[in-house]
Amino acid sequence: MVRLRFVLVTALVALLLLPVSRPETPRAPAPGPFGAYLGYGADGVRRVRALGTWLGHDEPRVGHTYLPGDVWRNIEGAPGFVRLWARWRRAEPDRLLVLNVPMLERTEEHLPDAEVRRQLLVGAGGSYDGHFRALARRLVAVGAPDTVVVLGWEMNGVTYTHRCGPDPDAWKAYWVRIVTAMRSVPGQRFRFDFTPDRGRDAVPWTRCYPGDRYVDIVGMDAYDAPRGLSFPEQVTEPYGLRAQVDFARAHGKPVSYPEWGLYENGDDPAYLRGMLDWFASARPVYQTLTDYCPHGVWGCRSNPRSTAVYRSLMSSQG
Repeated sequence: MVRLRFVLVTALVALLLLPVSRPETPRAPAPGPFGAYLGYGADGVRRVRALGTWLGHDEPRVGHTYLPGDVWRNIEGAPGFVRLWARWRRAEPDRLLVLNVPMLERTEEHLPDAEVRRQLLVGAGGSYDGHFRALARRLVAVGAPDTVVVLGWEMNGVTYTHRCGPDPDAWKAYWVRIVTAMRSVPGQRFRFDFTPDRGRDAVPWTRCYPGDRYVDIVGMDAYDAPRGLSFPEQVTEPYGLRAQVDFARAHGKPVSYPEWGLYENGDDPAYLRGMLDWFASARPVYQTLTDYCPHGVWGCRSNPRSTAVYRSLMSSQG
């Protein structure tokens, strides 16, 4: 009996000395280089730092702005905020400036297909090359020669005059002219980001791809839409997130997400978690949330549950 007690006590002590196996605390997905669209000009530049403070870490590395597409002068980079963003970019060596550049004037005037086709053919013929050389020279002059240029974004949809659908061949030829013109400027180190809207939209975005020599990054604008489409379905739908990554890999290109955010499914924390997990696996060059209503989570108070998820997961990466 005494020996049995000794054996039992010895076994109990051994069990107590074993290392305790505890369930791992779930780690937040690593977002990679990130930022948000926070406004065009000086206010947007100031808000980059404020976003970092809100998240509890350093200022985000990525700044994102857009050139107005109303007239050629603005597409050439005349607005004063271009210089402000270039100054922000130069302040730290690891920062990245992302600039959306329209391909045509009257970008949001919903011109008819016949006029869009005519304009694309004019551009493909080289008549607009000078506007883009002027933009390239201006970016180099203000100290932003390594800008990521999101050229003719969401070309597979119907929102913008620079849409591809009316004439994909002319659109691709025009893209090649623009990239060639901007690369001809001494001192430039631009990267050109081909960024369709997620899904098929008006035309399959693969029909608009202008070729590997003229694309550096395959992006995607990926909002939480349409209503009722879950995040897993956004991954697997035709021309969706999985198709983008597979296409980019097949062409030897990295991916990006210049625009993403909430939309037709309201305050949707599952979408936020899904996108941040997706970034952890896809490892984009950058991702920038669109932060105004209804898309945003910092500047928009309509999405409190999504805001809590974003802040919690992104803050843990500081």
